[in-house]
Amino acid sequence: MSNEVLSGQEYLRKILLARIYPVARLTPLHKLEKLGDKLGIGKIYLKREDYQTIHSFKIRGAYNKMRQLSPDQRACGVVAASAGNHAQGVALSAKNLGTRAVIVMPTTTPDLKVDAVRRFGAEIVLFGDSFNEAYEHAKDLAKKQGLTMIPPYDDPDVIAGQGTIAHEVMGQCNDIDTIFVQIGGGGLAAGVAVYIKNLMPNVKVIGVEAEGSACMRAAIDAGSPCDIGFVSHFADGVAVSRAGDETFRLCKEYLDDIITCSNDEICAAMKDIFDDTRAIAEPSGALSLAGLKKYARTKGLKEGNHIAIMSGANVKFHTLRMVAERCDVGEMAEGILSVEIPEVKGSFLKFCEAIGNRHVTEFSYRVHRQDKARIFASIELTQGQSELNEICASLEHVGYKVTDLTSDTLSKDHIRYMIGGHLTANEKERLFLFEFPESKGALNEFLTQLAGTYSISLFHFRISGLEYCSVLCGFDVSNDENGEALKSFLGTIKYPYIEVTDNVAYQQFLC
Repeated sequence: MSNEVLSGQEYLRKILLARIYPVARLTPLHKLEKLGDKLGIGKIYLKREDYQTIHSFKIRGAYNKMRQLSPDQRACGVVAASAGNHAQGVALSAKNLGTRAVIVMPTTTPDLKVDAVRRFGAEIVLFGDSFNEAYEHAKDLAKKQGLTMIPPYDDPDVIAGQGTIAHEVMGQCNDIDTIFVQIGGGGLAAGVAVYIKNLMPNVKVIGVEAEGSACMRAAIDAGSPCDIGFVSHFADGVAVSRAGDETFRLCKEYLDDIITCSNDEICAAMKDIFDDTRAIAEPSGALSLAGLKKYARTKGLKEGNHIAIMSGANVKFHTLRMVAERCDVGEMAEGILSVEIPEVKGSFLKFCEAIGNRHVTEFSYRVHRQDKARIFASIELTQGQSELNEICASLEHVGYKVTDLTSDTLSKDHIRYMIGGHLTANEKERLFLFEFPESKGALNEFLTQLAGTYSISLFHFRISGLEYCSVLCGFDVSNDENGEALKSFLGTIKYPYIEVTDNVAYQQFLC
């Protein structure tokens, strides 16, 4: 990125002069009738970037950046590191400009994404097991071959390209009150905010981050960009561990607020988009709408014109299985409870009587041969959290111990599929959550590293259609009192992980 620091007015000029439409499209603003009626906050509009050729806004920034290159730079070619929408944007832009494009992708990238980039004529280089390794290799190629790096977000020309969305929106909707925009590295949010605030400072611009990758919120809290480490890849389009330097500067100055949303809330927003438009957003594409809904619920929005950006629609079909499972929880139309019941006949009936005339959507139980047992239950809700609180109170009134697991990610991703086993008195276990790339050989490689070192006492993963798999793994530490051997072993594992031994659902059902 250039060391040049641009003012808001200079960014405004760059956005107005961006000539992106040889490859990008002026996308429609779609009114969400059903959601607007449900929320009662006026009119809700969705900016449909899924109409782009690559089904993502990323084409705007990539093309605008590449248009600024000198003839010599174009003659030498460009390089980018990406396994997602940015890769397609660079490849299509290069094809249009007659420029060589080299795209470096991790070796774990699914064939579907590799083929999507290759069909635009780009050269594919598979290198490394992570984005960071691919990015470093792309920088090496740039130096060795004289290629120009095309960054995904932290660059003034890229930011200006993304800002053209705001220019279009202002011509499509009168009297805008609020715009919600998703944040990954921050390029889209920075471009939209700097444009809007320099022309219409009364319009509120709200950034929206996924809870599992809230790097911009962390940067603002810390005073500068910082690496947040482990990130969730459910909304892979915003799965960034460190905000950009320039995007941080702009977002800090021009955003009115930042709100974070859970995966469940994102799933609920994907369903809202489908219900109103029959379009299927990718998780990051629906993030801004999830933020709009949450902001209206928690902070309030006056009646007016509110806009969310559907940034993309490159979703793997099998991801929809998880979306279907979780959208009701995100809408608080379903609650998940752990309930301790007596190990006697009729307990299930008594449980149903206690919750009243409500639909039990899931019930998991296994006899534990003691006087008490734990059940995992999901219950349909019509009045959200207040109704769930009422159910919990009813169960506690008849003597049952209740834990609300509705917001517990480990319960929903893993434990609901594993109920029925406990450790013996002499066994000790520590539990970790890993992220494996969804590729052949990842599991075998992990087990090969483990062989002869540690005993696995618990293991669960389920293909979700995402680029990464969430893997729950327990280790028998009965003979490792100080945990030194486990610490040494974990140091050899290249996959990201966090310890979850203290998770309440694990303690109740599996410990």
